[in-house]
Amino acid sequence: MIIGFAGLGRMGANMVRRLRRANVDVVAWNRHFEVTQNLAAETGAIAKKDLESLVAALTEPRIVWLMLPAGEATESAVSNFQQLLSPGDILVNGANENFHADLDYASRLATRNIDFIDAGVSGGIWGLENGYAMMLGGDKASISRLEPLIRILAPGPDKGWVHCGPVGSGHYAKMVHNGIEYGMMQSIAEGLSLLKSKESFNYDLAAITESWRYGSVIRSWLMDLTAEFLASDSDLADIEPFVSDSGEGRWTAIEAIQQGVPTPVMSLALMMRFTTQGNNDYAARLLAMMRKGFGGHAVKEES
Repeated sequence: MIIGFAGLGRMGANMVRRLRRANVDVVAWNRHFEVTQNLAAETGAIAKKDLESLVAALTEPRIVWLMLPAGEATESAVSNFQQLLSPGDILVNGANENFHADLDYASRLATRNIDFIDAGVSGGIWGLENGYAMMLGGDKASISRLEPLIRILAPGPDKGWVHCGPVGSGHYAKMVHNGIEYGMMQSIAEGLSLLKSKESFNYDLAAITESWRYGSVIRSWLMDLTAEFLASDSDLADIEPFVSDSGEGRWTAIEAIQQGVPTPVMSLALMMRFTTQGNNDYAARLLAMMRKGFGGHAVKEES
């Protein structure tokens, strides 16, 4: 088996490593060639400096897998591969992407009879060892051609991956997956914060979280990770209270509004991330001044 891989960030590089461990030939490209060279030296992948040489090194019918940031980087790559690939080739978009973009990409590639698959991929930095959960959208015949590689990348040959439906359905499922993730993370954080605030009980948060990993209804991988870092630092005093959002949570909230489906937990979890990013500072100052105005309450001034 041979596959072209474009985009060697943390997940992309580890996916190449997992494929190479299974003796899959990988022709790799990254926007920074030094990254490609280093990974090739480590894994035995074939490094290419441009997309033209990547395509030329693959045997037909070709399979190329993208792991590039959504937006301009992916748009540029799809446009290039639209011209470089041949009828019957497959282009997979495995990075986080808005499903609306997938529909556009598939339509454009179809004019040259190039098949498109959208793959929602979860697993983070642990995917190399544990495998990647994958939600796939696309034509059944194309998925079947890709299946030998999916079985290698997945947690198990017959588990952790699913053909969701037509193009767009894979990233739509991954979008909802990440919305659920936001809600789960927020509830764990709020619960542990409430325990920490009850100073009279002097809770050992690391011990409590560790106990919840076994037999508890709320046991989960997120709980495992939380227990692990709390065991070494339960105060987290050196961690800045800033939480980024990478886009999927916003797409989920927008889609819920458009579909008229109530998703208050996921949407509120997204809003709570916004509050950590400084976007609530002015509103908080306004609230403080309102309280001072009607009740004479003291206002804290920044030092």
